[in-house]
Amino acid sequence: MELIIIDNWQTIWAENKYWVMAHSQQNYNTIRLMAKNNQWSPEKTILLTNKIQETELIPPTTKTLATAYQHVWGYFKKKCTPSEKTTYMKLLQQLTPENDALGPFLKHLTEKYQEKYLLKSKLMKEQPEWTPLLKPQG
Repeated sequence: MELIIIDNWQTIWAENKYWVMAHSQQNYNTIRLMAKNNQWSPEKTILLTNKIQETELIPPTTKTLATAYQHVWGYFKKKCTPSEKTTYMKLLQQLTPENDALGPFLKHLTEKYQEKYLLKSKLMKEQPEWTPLLKPQG
């Protein structure tokens, strides 16, 4: 039974990890501490669910988005093309919650390179499609 609880928690956290980070570094750190040493319980599952729901009420900031996107970028930085790296750097510099073309670009890379972990990520699933209209200025 304990293994099922841990596996279920790991699945929930894997899907929500970067999304939580994009909204609240504090909530991300709280959940990470709860998960320390994989000592999980049904009570912690309830706390995890509540913390994720609480995070829905916290709007992302430029800093929280940049942090989450930099973590996601780590999956691509060694396999991307020079052009993709240039696009990433430009979009990161232009990033604000109101001007977020970086999320859709990272979703595009996730699909292009078929990063299995990120394909299941709520942060990537919620992104609109990357279109030429979202490409960086300059």
